[in-house]
Amino acid sequence: MGGWISNTAVFAATPPDQPTHSHQPAIGIIIDDMGNLEQRDKRALQLPGPVTFAFLPHTPHARKLAELAHRLNKEVMLHLPMQPIENDKIGPGALTLHMTARQFEQQLTLDFAAIPHIVGINNHMGSLLTQHPGHMQWLMTELSKRKNLYFVDSYTSKNSIAQQLANENQIPNMRRDVFLDHDRNPDTIRFHLQRLINKARKNGTALAIGHPFPETIAVLKEELPKLRAQGVILLPVSQLLHRTLKRSTSWQASLSH
Repeated sequence: MGGWISNTAVFAATPPDQPTHSHQPAIGIIIDDMGNLEQRDKRALQLPGPVTFAFLPHTPHARKLAELAHRLNKEVMLHLPMQPIENDKIGPGALTLHMTARQFEQQLTLDFAAIPHIVGINNHMGSLLTQHPGHMQWLMTELSKRKNLYFVDSYTSKNSIAQQLANENQIPNMRRDVFLDHDRNPDTIRFHLQRLINKARKNGTALAIGHPFPETIAVLKEELPKLRAQGVILLPVSQLLHRTLKRSTSWQASLSH
C-alpha cells in the first residue's frame, strides 16, 4: 500500500467505518477519465456501492456528471492531467514541465474550478511530471492551501516522487496498488480485481484504478455485490485513507512502547 501521513484534522469530517466492519479488509476503486462521453459515464455512475469517480477538467460533460455523482453520494475527484514521458495527447488543463510556477498555479486554479465537489485529486498520465520534485512541490504547495483535499499517486512511473513530496508537505495521500483494465478482457479485469482483494487481505487496505470501459463496468457491476460475502468491504477513497491512517497510528504507537 502506498503511504499516507498523520494529519487527522483533514479527516475530522470523515465518518468512521461501522465498528462491525473495522476488522475487515477494505478496498477502494477509482474510475478515472470521467467527463468525455455522457452516456458511457452515466452508466459508470450507476455502479453499486461507494465507488469513487475522477473527472478530467474541461471535458464536455465533467461538470454535469460530477454534480450527478455528488447527488448519487459518490465521492468526486479531480483527475489532473500531467505531462507523460511519451508524446501522448494529454487533454485540456494539463500541467507540463515547461510551465513557470505562476503558469502552473494559474492552470491548477482553473482545473480545480472546473470540477465541483472534489475531495481529492489524482494524476492523469504524468509519468514525466511526477518525477520532477520542483513541480511536485508546486502541486503540494497549492494543495496545502486547499484544506481537506487528499492526493492519490496513480503511479504511472516507478520513479514517481509525488508521494514523497505529499508526505513532506503533510498532504494526506496514498498510492494506487492495482490497475484493473490495462487489458479490457473481462477475465483479465476479474483477475486484477482478485489481486486487489488479496492485497487488501494481506495489508488491510488496497486501492485500484479502472476506467469507464463497458467491460470494466460490466465486471464491477457483477462482482461488487459479492464483496461482502468474501469478507471485504468497499470504501470511498477518503475513508480508505482514514482507515489506513488509523492503522498506521496504532502501529506507530505499538513501536513506541
